[in-house]
Amino acid sequence: MFRVLPRPARPLIALALAGAGLSVAAPVAADPAPFDLPGPALRIMVTRGDRTLPIAEVPNLAAGDRLTIDADLPKDQRAHYLLFSAFLSGATNPPPKDWVQSAETWKDKDKDRRLTLTVPKGARQMALFLVPQTGGASGTIVDAVRDRPGEFVRAVQDLNQASLDRSRLNAFVAAIRAQENSHPEFLRTIAPALAGSLAIKMNPDCLARVIELQAACLLENRDALVLADIHSSSMTDTLIGAPTDLALQLSYTREAGLGYYSPYIGVIRDIARVFGAFGNPQFGYLPTLATREGDRLSLLLNAAPSFAKPKSVLVAAMPAIDAGSPPRLRAGTDQPLCGARPGLVLPVEGAPLIYSTAFARDMAVTLSQANGQRIEVPVRPRADRGGYILAGALPAGLSGKATARLHGQWGFESFEGPGFTLQFPAAGEWRASAADQSLVVGRDNVVELTGPAAACVTGVTMRPGGGAAQSVAFTPRGADGVNITLPMKGLRAGPVTLEVQQMGSDTPQTVTLRAFAPASRVDTVTLAAGDRLVTLTGQRLDAIAGIDIGDVHLSPATVSRNGDTDRLVATAVGDRLPEGSQARVRLDDGRMLTVPVTAAPARPTATLVSRSLTVANAPKGLALATRDDNVLPDDATLTFALRASEGQRLTPADAVEVTTADGGTSVTLEGGRDVRLSSPEIAVAVLDPARLGSAAAGPLRFRLVRGAIKGDWAPLATLVRLPRIAVLRCAADVCQLEGRDLFLIDRVAATPDMTGAAPVPAGYTAARLAVPAPKAGVLYVTLRDAPTVPFTLATAQ
Repeated sequence: MFRVLPRPARPLIALALAGAGLSVAAPVAADPAPFDLPGPALRIMVTRGDRTLPIAEVPNLAAGDRLTIDADLPKDQRAHYLLFSAFLSGATNPPPKDWVQSAETWKDKDKDRRLTLTVPKGARQMALFLVPQTGGASGTIVDAVRDRPGEFVRAVQDLNQASLDRSRLNAFVAAIRAQENSHPEFLRTIAPALAGSLAIKMNPDCLARVIELQAACLLENRDALVLADIHSSSMTDTLIGAPTDLALQLSYTREAGLGYYSPYIGVIRDIARVFGAFGNPQFGYLPTLATREGDRLSLLLNAAPSFAKPKSVLVAAMPAIDAGSPPRLRAGTDQPLCGARPGLVLPVEGAPLIYSTAFARDMAVTLSQANGQRIEVPVRPRADRGGYILAGALPAGLSGKATARLHGQWGFESFEGPGFTLQFPAAGEWRASAADQSLVVGRDNVVELTGPAAACVTGVTMRPGGGAAQSVAFTPRGADGVNITLPMKGLRAGPVTLEVQQMGSDTPQTVTLRAFAPASRVDTVTLAAGDRLVTLTGQRLDAIAGIDIGDVHLSPATVSRNGDTDRLVATAVGDRLPEGSQARVRLDDGRMLTVPVTAAPARPTATLVSRSLTVANAPKGLALATRDDNVLPDDATLTFALRASEGQRLTPADAVEVTTADGGTSVTLEGGRDVRLSSPEIAVAVLDPARLGSAAAGPLRFRLVRGAIKGDWAPLATLVRLPRIAVLRCAADVCQLEGRDLFLIDRVAATPDMTGAAPVPAGYTAARLAVPAPKAGVLYVTLRDAPTVPFTLATAQ
């Protein structure tokens, strides 16, 4: 049994070469080997005008540059290499023959073993070749370069790109290794900074491992760690378009059959296919990555060179020949920095190559102060710190604000970097904003402090009155302030002292604030037309000491609560309240709130016209009776009529709220069901006392309710709970009442004036009660719910 495997997709660049009529090597399924095999080295110096720089400091070449190139081979080198240089002028423009030069590296005379070149006008790329000594090698190399310039343009471009990317990877690996050997416990904080500075893809899970395993984890699959870098790509621009365009496309797409890889891997794969395209039986081309140090260009190979046919030709890329492309550095912060802080870092972004190459040199920062003084201090890059640090000391005694401008050399050219604002400790006091002068205990408070050199604040301490001192969190705010979070939970009202400690000062500056209990919050102040009272809603209204509207003072009454909302009625002492004003609310602690007064329609009011009682079933046993028509027994239903106040009319939706005197329990009689209109001026309502609950007793009040507007309270009746008396038994001038709920009786007497009344002890629980003997078959009783109202009890004696 067998199956047909799918045919692998042909790489994009291989398809392009095949379309051009060139031989195409079959794609290799395995990944290309890493560039970890040390190869030979070259010594290169570049002169432009009257300045000469080593190759490590040259990001780009220019027409007219003079180059000296020597092969740096060991003294016992037995295989002789020819050193070729080739200038290129784009993918579609074969170079002249004299643009290809060679040197015999084994010769003694400088003129024979060294290349001395001048970059010709019109050249855009430059390649170097190390070719094993072979007859006819010179003609073969010249023909290959002139016959297929596009392949070499692409190869030089991609090798240059890959070398720059490799420099970032090398810098990352070296920094991680150095940290592992010195203080591996700091990798957790340093590794993310390195990855950000060098545009390296870091696996954050590595930092969760034990310290001993973090470095190895961070360096796994190294080639896939390198991310795209716009600046290094822009340095390889050629006539054929965007740099490494095809390689980057190949690395991000599945059409090449290779899955997703970092741009670095994509470039390496692209290079491998380019060289596979123009090999021949005599020579095979090996790409090299170049690492630079001083004047030394060290070559890294991904395969061992062959000295048998096809002999290996080592290909190295020189910097692109184009206009200089200094890094477009950006400041990593727009906040001021403290110039007095030890280890000051000027954070920069946008050019990882400043950390991995020597292209940026003679870097310095120029400080300009308000008095015109200018100070220049050298700086050096620190990838693990994310920017430049000062390489020299600043003069003592600097104060106030200064601007700092980064500048230096990029190869042969000068360039300007971003600017920063530096602050130095200066005299002056710290103040809290007006809105933060008062703190509130019970919650965290955010305070804005303003003072000199905010960037130099190193710590803030809070000292509450009577409490322990504690450090508090702070963040910079603009150029002259800090935001501080004060934990005020569990603290008492009183003074709070903040101590602001600044860099270079032994004595902190203090700011004294006052903490208050949570302030009252007044949501609304409502004044109904024609009223002498206002209604306030909000929270903590019990802390209100008084209210003034215009020249009229109002006295607050008792606060009532409905869920989380307080309700307070304040009555005017004197004249009617003015409309359309603001209320000045004075709190117990002296604070003052100003709240606009909301005008409302006149509140609905009504007077009691008549009342009647209905008892569903006549009680068994002895009945209590009274002539006081204000009494509402708990076993009766009250029907009462209301008349609208003069000038007002009732509506079918008007409701009547009934409550006990203490407001402990209430019931709303709804319009249309419990309340019905007899006319627009008269309403009749029915109240069943049982709706108030079994504990309700004593004076009842009512008021009209129209939507959210409520009228004044008015007395309605006195609700009394009646005891159930079954019988009176007398023997030998000793009488006893028998029944239940006798504890509701206050006193019992034989005369209407209650002379000689027998009181009932509080908490009486017995079913029999000794009472005076009745006269004419009647006893007189008062009840606890209405102790001033006399009841008669017919004893049937």
